[in-house]
Amino acid sequence: MEIRPTTDKDLDVFVDTVHAAFGRFPETPVEGGGLWWSALEMDRCLLALTADGRPVGTAATHAFELTLPGETLVPAPGVTAVGVLPSHRRQGVLSAMMRHQLAGLRADGEFLSVLLASEAPIYGRFGYGPATYTARLTVPRHKAALAVPRARGVVHTSATGSVEVLRRAECGEILEEVYDRYRRAQPGALSRPHRWWALRAGQPPISPAPRHVAVHRDAYGVPDGYASYSVESGTLTVDETITTDDAVFTALARFALGHDLVSQVVFQHVPPDHPLRWQFADLRAGEVSGTMDWLWVRLLDIPRALTARAWSTDGELVLDIDDPFLGEHDRYLLTVRDGKADCVPTDRKPDLSLDIGDLGSVYLGGTAPSTLVRAGHIRAHRPGAATLADALFRAERSPHCLHWF
Repeated sequence: MEIRPTTDKDLDVFVDTVHAAFGRFPETPVEGGGLWWSALEMDRCLLALTADGRPVGTAATHAFELTLPGETLVPAPGVTAVGVLPSHRRQGVLSAMMRHQLAGLRADGEFLSVLLASEAPIYGRFGYGPATYTARLTVPRHKAALAVPRARGVVHTSATGSVEVLRRAECGEILEEVYDRYRRAQPGALSRPHRWWALRAGQPPISPAPRHVAVHRDAYGVPDGYASYSVESGTLTVDETITTDDAVFTALARFALGHDLVSQVVFQHVPPDHPLRWQFADLRAGEVSGTMDWLWVRLLDIPRALTARAWSTDGELVLDIDDPFLGEHDRYLLTVRDGKADCVPTDRKPDLSLDIGDLGSVYLGGTAPSTLVRAGHIRAHRPGAATLADALFRAERSPHCLHWF
């Protein structure tokens, strides 16, 4: 079997192969773009070929930036379009492609990669761990009343801003600008390169699917948030709400909940710990469902990754890390002072022993190390090690990712 990078000439073969791997056919092109594969960068794609040159597997990466705790932006190859033809599964093709891809990313100087997992059991084998989570919140209109804030000094957003309803085609630049400001401040968020918006390659509101957009403007008229939504069969569905300001989120939620002629409002991609549920007059008004992992993280250079992010407290931990897929086993001393970390090899006794995928899960602060200790995945070698790890890895703002790729 040969695994080779692709060129622009391979686009049709690549697209046909990945669709066949999932038992699908490529969509018919529509006016305005919107084909998900149009954002592929062919110099970042791989084809797996049999000895006689038949394509049987695909893999690719997008050039994204990931926001780490501390609002640090780092390159994050987004792994996508991974598939193997049904006739060649369980023959080592996927493992060979993943090993080839990880080696190439390392050779390019990358220290982490990310993906969205179609099936949870698959990518843990290759060292990825779930690092952000998302949920769906469904609210019947008759229970949609929001409570008056009890905290003194809280100002109603209706007095400090406004909401304007625009068609998707009217506000492309606004969406791109607001999203870019959001993702730079939100840990776990990925960039949306301009070419994605230009090609309409993705899910709403990037895609050509018809959507209305509620744009929130501050007191000076500057857009500082938006909600993309559609109404069908009495249900208003919010694709995504983009803002880092809780008051703006509340204003956009209030707008959606007040829409006429709908029986329920569904908020997609709400962070599991978002305060919106607590803002209803009826605490049980919002039904949480569809809670699931979203962004998975794989570390390729542990010292570089751990020193890139900000940290919430001081402390020292010795981490014993096993990477079975790449056949590596290393031990590092992590020292954090004044929000910055130093990470060096050590032969000291470990405080925690963990898999590389577990390190990916805790890396952004969305999974507490103590949770994985209790689950039997991480081993704590001394009392207090898990508690210290929780305090160190905790992010000031919970990581969240909305971008689909």
